[in-house]
Amino acid sequence: MARCYSVLVPNCHPSNPRKPQASPLPRLWLISDARNDAELEPALACLPRGSGFIYRHYHLDELARRARFTRLARTARAQGHTVILAGTVAQARRWGADGAYGRACLLAPGGQSLRLVTVHSLAELRAAHAARADAVLLSPVFVTRSHPAGEVLGPVRFRAIAARAHVPVIALGGMNARRAQARGIERWAAIDGLSGDSRHPPTA
Repeated sequence: MARCYSVLVPNCHPSNPRKPQASPLPRLWLISDARNDAELEPALACLPRGSGFIYRHYHLDELARRARFTRLARTARAQGHTVILAGTVAQARRWGADGAYGRACLLAPGGQSLRLVTVHSLAELRAAHAARADAVLLSPVFVTRSHPAGEVLGPVRFRAIAARAHVPVIALGGMNARRAQARGIERWAAIDGLSGDSRHPPTA
């Protein structure tokens, strides 16, 4: 069962002077996955109002994926959350999402839209800038359940790459409230860290 907790979220500010946004970029992001699907509705209800939700659900076929998106987007918007679809800018517009999430090469085409680009290196950060990213999800900061044996950036390399970003950086990979707070990370995203029994409440 999902457990609610509060996260201190400071006042936001416009994040990209080149592309004005209708609302500030959220600081806390829940990412969907097959393994946290059953927890998503209560997890969305527990997030601080005005958080972000990135819908992936790659395991579903197109019809089932869109139907699940519609239901979860309704729940998210009832809490004032920003809803982002993993897919192209055009697809996000068709589905009624607030923006798109994915690799730079996937998000570069298309018109005006909120773009959250995945980044794992300096080269990918440069590509994200060229793709008109509004923010980047830089990962993996720590070991993740998805890739337990994979290479991680670690806090030092994460900060070195983040310092080169021209747009807000959202930390991803093994993140939870305690780690974000302990390292002064302003924006972060999680799959397990914001759903289910693995979630850690913030420390004082």
